[in-house]
Amino acid sequence: MGERRRDGYLLTDDAARVDLGRVHQWLSEESYWAAGRPYEVTVRALEGSQPYAVLADGEQVAFARVVTDGATFAWICDVFVAAGHRGRGLGQWLVDSIVEDLSAAGVARFLLATRDAHEVYRRSGFTALEGADRFMEIDRRPTRAAILGHG
Repeated sequence: MGERRRDGYLLTDDAARVDLGRVHQWLSEESYWAAGRPYEVTVRALEGSQPYAVLADGEQVAFARVVTDGATFAWICDVFVAAGHRGRGLGQWLVDSIVEDLSAAGVARFLLATRDAHEVYRRSGFTALEGADRFMEIDRRPTRAAILGHG
């Protein structure tokens, strides 16, 4: 873990470098999966996970976080790239970096969910969930219909 540089961007897993206000705005106002998420929930989510940020000239332009036990399993979530920086591979760079970092620590299973970025994540090695019928959930999110593409 640590820092990586590419094409004028800095990718870091230093939680102190995350612009919490910006991340909250992106997630609560611009994402379909976390629309309306309260600020306090964003704070708690970051406290319970490992955040990654991409910076350009000291300004945060992308974000992702991973919820993991650090040994066997990781859930990659809240991947977001600011509109002016999309199409440059930053989302894939974030996901690839998370997978690389945690794979080096021995994590062998990664999961994520997406409504519309399947091709991006396929390039990082993700495939459709095998045995999805074995998984169960309780999903009380108010954004569930939007997440599933039903509204």
